[in-house]
Amino acid sequence: MLVNWLLASLHLIALGVGLTAIWTRARALGLLAGPDTAAPGVFRRVFAADAAWGGAAILWIGTGLVRAFGGFEKGSAYYLQSHLFWSKMGLLLLVLLLEIGPMVTLIRWRIAIARQAEVNVRPAAVLARVSYIQAALVVVMVFVATAMSRGLGEPG
Repeated sequence: MLVNWLLASLHLIALGVGLTAIWTRARALGLLAGPDTAAPGVFRRVFAADAAWGGAAILWIGTGLVRAFGGFEKGSAYYLQSHLFWSKMGLLLLVLLLEIGPMVTLIRWRIAIARQAEVNVRPAAVLARVSYIQAALVVVMVFVATAMSRGLGEPG
């Protein structure tokens, strides 16, 4: 019982941190796309938010896997038969696929800054939009998860 509670708590904390981080990353990327591209702390803010997003994602996915398939909560058979679970996993997959572009670009930016080279910020506006879309998808995932926790769409 205690482990279930701790896993659920960590899962929700990761969600809150991740949603805040992806929103913050989107806003900071928006600054890079605007006239303030030379603002000294903007890259720092983008990278800090991106790191928080990555850390939250690891915690969120890790606790989710343990809860669903580690003998906790309702058990893997329940989740694997749930249409809402598969909807949530589809949304997560979409979030992860959308993350490929920002991840590659931000790695390139980190390398360029470490080499004191010029950073191509042209993709910043697109990356900001992608981040906002990811934030919206995470919110939709919350609605699906709360529907699952209320027994909606239960298998059988």
